[in-house]
Amino acid sequence: MSIFAYDFMRRALVAAVLVGLAAPAIGTFLVQRRLSLMGDGIGHIALTGVALGFLLGTAPVLTAIVVAIVGAIAIELVRERGRASGDVALALLFYGGIAGGVLLIGLSPGGTPGALVGYLFGSLSNVTTSDLAVIVGLGVAVLAIVAVFARELFAVCQDEEVARVSGLPVRFLNILVAVTAAVTVTVAMRVVGLLLVSALMVVPVATTQQLTRSFRTTLLGACALGATASVGGLVMAFYLDVAPGAATVVLALGVFLVFVLLGGARRAVAR
Repeated sequence: MSIFAYDFMRRALVAAVLVGLAAPAIGTFLVQRRLSLMGDGIGHIALTGVALGFLLGTAPVLTAIVVAIVGAIAIELVRERGRASGDVALALLFYGGIAGGVLLIGLSPGGTPGALVGYLFGSLSNVTTSDLAVIVGLGVAVLAIVAVFARELFAVCQDEEVARVSGLPVRFLNILVAVTAAVTVTVAMRVVGLLLVSALMVVPVATTQQLTRSFRTTLLGACALGATASVGGLVMAFYLDVAPGAATVVLALGVFLVFVLLGGARRAVAR
């Protein structure tokens, strides 16, 4: 049976392309800032938003977006004021997010931790038309932000002090990165899952860095690899009947290993 014979797979493929483009796009800046695990932290706090949606009887995706954005901004402000280092701030997201999610889902009527599984690991069959509309809208917004502010974001990621002296609004740009990362995580959770979305934000970037030197080439290459891994992971999940998030990440890691070998071979030839 063709993968295009099912409506839910067609919706999932469109979502996968957008997620595969958006996640590495913002992930490139996170890697540059040495905040590779920020996506993981936001994913945990987005879990609280999902559980809050179940508790309030509203759309979990929308509450996840709001909670993730608020949490990302709060942690960025804490980090900026020097009250906690980057890794401590991320630890707060990890612990508070997962604990809040489990607590709230337990308080919701008829709620059990099993209700969160589809959001933790991704679920092909649960990507509805309304989900797709949200994913398309937010995914396009993330890509537009990266395209418009790429130069400024790169400057801040390289050296905040130099960017501040140059007159750039450093606080605004830092918060913009945090908010965009939060939106990206919540967009990707229906396809990849909250626990694995950080891998899609980081692995394609690390893969491209094995063979590229310029930031622009890394950004574009990571987006291309992210989209390829997302679509390939969905195809694997469909035919092998496995979790789509896991298939996507395993495929991305496989490509990373190939690029590591190619990079090593190129350096050996150069020597």
